[in-house]
Amino acid sequence: MFGARCLLRALRSCSSAPCPRHRPAARVSVRGALGVQSANGERVKVQGWIRSIRSQKEVLFLHVNDGSSLESLQVVADSSFDSRELAFGSSVEVQGQLVKSPSKKQNVELKAEKIEVVGNCDAKDSGFVHIHTPVITSNDCEGAGELFQVEPSSKIKVPEENFFNIPVFLTVSGQLHLEVMSGAFTQVFTFGPTFRAENSQSRRHLAEFYMVEAEISFLESLQDLMQVMESLFKTTAMTVLSNCPKDVELCHKFIAPGQKDRLEHMLKNNFLVISYTEAVEILKQASQNFTFTPEWGADLHTEHEKYLVKHCGDIPVFVINYPLALKPFYMRDNEDGPQHTVAAVDLLVPGVGELFGGSLREERYHFLEQRLARLGLTEAYQWYLDLRRFGSVPHGGFGMGFERYLQCILGIDNIKDVIPFPRFTHSCLL
Repeated sequence: MFGARCLLRALRSCSSAPCPRHRPAARVSVRGALGVQSANGERVKVQGWIRSIRSQKEVLFLHVNDGSSLESLQVVADSSFDSRELAFGSSVEVQGQLVKSPSKKQNVELKAEKIEVVGNCDAKDSGFVHIHTPVITSNDCEGAGELFQVEPSSKIKVPEENFFNIPVFLTVSGQLHLEVMSGAFTQVFTFGPTFRAENSQSRRHLAEFYMVEAEISFLESLQDLMQVMESLFKTTAMTVLSNCPKDVELCHKFIAPGQKDRLEHMLKNNFLVISYTEAVEILKQASQNFTFTPEWGADLHTEHEKYLVKHCGDIPVFVINYPLALKPFYMRDNEDGPQHTVAAVDLLVPGVGELFGGSLREERYHFLEQRLARLGLTEAYQWYLDLRRFGSVPHGGFGMGFERYLQCILGIDNIKDVIPFPRFTHSCLL
């Protein structure tokens, strides 16, 4: 699931020779192809994900599924089509002739004339180590002060003392702990509950939710980080569509008609990239009236995020290089001016807005030391500063809200409908 190095590449043809001219292929779903009773060489195009692959001396067998059926369609191709990019999880577009299958296991099979890899995936090369980060912590990673403080339910013997000797809180992020561990294991991730004491009853906020977070050492550019983020989104979506087709179909049919096409649109296109400054200019020029007036130096609100995605053709869009004053202390200074920014990135998706948030981390000791001093945090984060003194390397990471991710792929409008026991302000049932 966490094949975080499955980098999406441009469409690549696996055929080494040009295809002869044919009449246009009709696009069909896997379910539609399997439902053909008497195939007579009709030219069709099927798009989906490789569930299995078997290579023989002269023949290549693929099983492709697009989530429309529990069964996969067998694709038979010449061995010249074989490629390292054709692997489990890779998304492909196959054109060819639908013919009667000699096998008793299926009525038809697709004789491939052309195979294009839409999204490459080498899940075996992920290399990420799963770290169980603590739920109870003494730091505020986000710096927003929206923390739940943890105290014993009964008074301890000396009431004026803290149980842990210092104030502790429910975690808002495992990032700082992951940064410690990335110094030993290079690529690490965590998946667990996080908590925000945010006084909001909106359709996209919870007091307790789950986050997938990753931290990567020797990462030197936002472009590299965005590739990992895009790959995680697409690879996970493909896995869900492949393994849970009936569940996804139920949501798309009864809750969000048209969501399947919208999701396919997201998966087939490369995500876009704009700067925060460009985003503000787009919003200023919009004919839409916003509740919060867009201006440089102000945070982007949900209404702004959703408009930007619409403006970009309902394709997920990365917004990069935010004002330094808007972001936490650990984000890398871009050393630009006069508008001072940091190497931060948010991924905005249709129907939800912000789904991922990430950045390059400030690995330079003196930059971090000065920023902590300005914020009066040097003593509290001396341990974090020490990480920069002993073998520091360029690194970065991100977090993805799991419930918002489910909202995005399933088309569910309210975040409280994708978690069994939603916790939010004034509500904590059971």
